[in-house]
Amino acid sequence: MIQIKARSGHPADHETMWKPISSAPFGRDLELAVFDEDGEHALVFPCTRGKEGWKNAATGARVDIRPTHWRDWKSERMPANNGTPLRDSG
Repeated sequence: MIQIKARSGHPADHETMWKPISSAPFGRDLELAVFDEDGEHALVFPCTRGKEGWKNAATGARVDIRPTHWRDWKSERMPANNGTPLRDSG
């Protein structure tokens, strides 16, 4: 297991634990972590693993990425209209 700081404001609990991408299930909305030139970060939209690869869960469009880790997508992580993630108010 690995913990990646995806966005500030999320508590460091069992929901922040990432699983290796090799164990990602098919047909479920997942939050994916990727590495790029800026380091590691989580995608701001849910993805679904299919036989053909990864798709944006909302649009069904193919996503050309190589994620390294995953965790279950939580609806409260859905970005607002301006693309910024919603934050817990509590």
